[in-house]
Amino acid sequence: MIFEHPDEILKEVASLPALPGVYRYFDAQGQVLYVGKAINLKKRVSSYFQKDHGGTRIGHMVSKIVRLETTVVRSEAEALLLENNLIKTLNPRYNILFRDDKSYPYLKISGLAAPTRRSAATASKSAPDAAPDAAPGAAASSPAPGAALPATPAAFARVSYYRGGVEKKHRYFGPYPSAWAVKEAILLMQKVFRLRTCEDAVFSNRTRPCLLYQIKRCSAPCVGHVSAADYAQDVAHAEKFLRGDAQEVLKTLEQRMLAHADKLEFEEAAEMRNQVGALSNVLHQQSVDNVSDRDVDILAVKVQGGKACVNLAMVRGGRHLGDRPYFPVHVEDAAALENMDEVPEPGAAPQGRRVSVEVQVLEAFLAQHYLEVPMPSVLVVSEPVSKVLLSALQEQTGVKVTAVHQPREQRRAWLDMALTNASLQLARLLDEEGSQQARTRALAQALDLTLEQLDHLRVECFDISHTAGEATQASCVVFHHHKMQNAEYRRYNIDGITPGDDYAAMRQVLVRRYRKLVEAIGEARQTGQAYSGQGRLPDLVLIDGGKGQVAMAREVFEELGLDLSLIVGVEKGEGRKVGLEELVFADGRQKVYLGSDSAALMLIAHIRDEAHRFAITGMRAQRAKVRVGGGKLEEIPGIGPKRRARLLQRFGGVRGVALASAQDIASVEGISHELAEQIYRALH
Repeated sequence: MIFEHPDEILKEVASLPALPGVYRYFDAQGQVLYVGKAINLKKRVSSYFQKDHGGTRIGHMVSKIVRLETTVVRSEAEALLLENNLIKTLNPRYNILFRDDKSYPYLKISGLAAPTRRSAATASKSAPDAAPDAAPGAAASSPAPGAALPATPAAFARVSYYRGGVEKKHRYFGPYPSAWAVKEAILLMQKVFRLRTCEDAVFSNRTRPCLLYQIKRCSAPCVGHVSAADYAQDVAHAEKFLRGDAQEVLKTLEQRMLAHADKLEFEEAAEMRNQVGALSNVLHQQSVDNVSDRDVDILAVKVQGGKACVNLAMVRGGRHLGDRPYFPVHVEDAAALENMDEVPEPGAAPQGRRVSVEVQVLEAFLAQHYLEVPMPSVLVVSEPVSKVLLSALQEQTGVKVTAVHQPREQRRAWLDMALTNASLQLARLLDEEGSQQARTRALAQALDLTLEQLDHLRVECFDISHTAGEATQASCVVFHHHKMQNAEYRRYNIDGITPGDDYAAMRQVLVRRYRKLVEAIGEARQTGQAYSGQGRLPDLVLIDGGKGQVAMAREVFEELGLDLSLIVGVEKGEGRKVGLEELVFADGRQKVYLGSDSAALMLIAHIRDEAHRFAITGMRAQRAKVRVGGGKLEEIPGIGPKRRARLLQRFGGVRGVALASAQDIASVEGISHELAEQIYRALH
């Protein structure tokens, strides 16, 4: 069927230009449904509203459209870039979307820049045993080892783990796929080049070498055991190695070793020999001797069971640094829509193609991932990617990009490894989701919940936390789509009750949670319209507590006109042992013990424990805020920071001060009887 849309939308569609651009669809709540690109906006957008999509995913999405926005651009490449920028920022419901909140880690070499490659090479040719020019500002020479000298951190670069925005005054190598890979690289810099890793404050206050010097992981520049020039040369070698010039570094070190031996400087020659041996061992382990590639990203995609995995492996400086899996969402919904977008239009160039889901996922990853991540010049991919996408990436990054689809030799080995890891990661995800669905099914069966789709089961759990009545907070955590939904968690500050009254606290949080929602649903029913708000009532409400807490929840639900069968209390068993919990029902059913090996009880305990964790962390933060802030104490004349601190320390918080008598308050150092009386009156 063709859905009926408002005339305003149809008129807007009819007036669209026949130019390339990007379009966005919105639902009644203002949420973005889909972001798409088009060579011809008028023809592409019109096809959504003129064709009969029936009960397909496309038809389901089209039925929700109440508003659209478009942006005209100059080319298909610009449209592709804008489309994926909007996908990353708007999180549309029907696009393939890669979510990753973590930035990539880097290896950072701080301080002064090491000598350039050209100056270092010139120095090694002219005098293998002579150090290259020191970095600007570094001392040209230094006293003999062990002699006191005012070594400054700025003159001796530090190698460290880094995550965040980059600064031009430092050098960054990476990105690395994981923190473990960075730490392995730092350990390598210590073993081979003996670069320092200590903080500048530690460096400035050292009077003798640390343990790292004793185990030959640092050259101890902090106490003058290496000159600034020699240390700068080690930094230059480290940077060359990280860039992939390992063989050049090895030859330079060998030349320096032979030069020291010719001069009968056997101790220095032995140090060079150890460094050469360590570097040779690393090269053998990393198997980079015959690798010509410096920086390469290997991308392999696997799709199975409606889920997808893109495995990204990184080669930097010719070394394989490891891999990292990515799992997109909305794969099945987006596949149907994107294939519709790829159907050639009448009279259009033959670049339109009906592509596989694997290609769609891979292209979506490339377009979204490299918006914020530096891009190498070579990509080894498991699926062919469009030339338009590559040209757009080149336009965006300024890097000429080559995508190799059917690699050979070492690149083939890298891709095979990435494909294997993608398969393993996807299998693990499917297994985990299968077990999660099994737990949800067990819960629904144990509590006789009638649901058409288990994916829609929504559980909300409440818990109360405080310390002797101080800083009372209630938590509400949400279980939906077979997992905890952290973004929907809520905390409620409880006030206006007798401190320590958990029943009153539970009553307050339930009223605050559901009253407005019930009123909104009631108003919609009175007007004869379907409720279209963002919130929804849960299918199950878990209460961390026994009969008393459940009775209070029952009163609230009766007042609000809600179904009492939704309420289930989780009562701790004998000895408060995990696995012995019993379920208490508000609708009069008898208590139920599911058994310690019950999957349903395991899920209930998991949700209950999460509510407790979320409540207690919020309570502790609130309590610390109250105790540090001092509350009303700050407003009492004569109470400064020192006296306030003494009061809080003696009585454990503002509440403790309020419970103390004037005589007890006067026993605190610096508090007179008159001031104690004033404090007591102010707090009461």
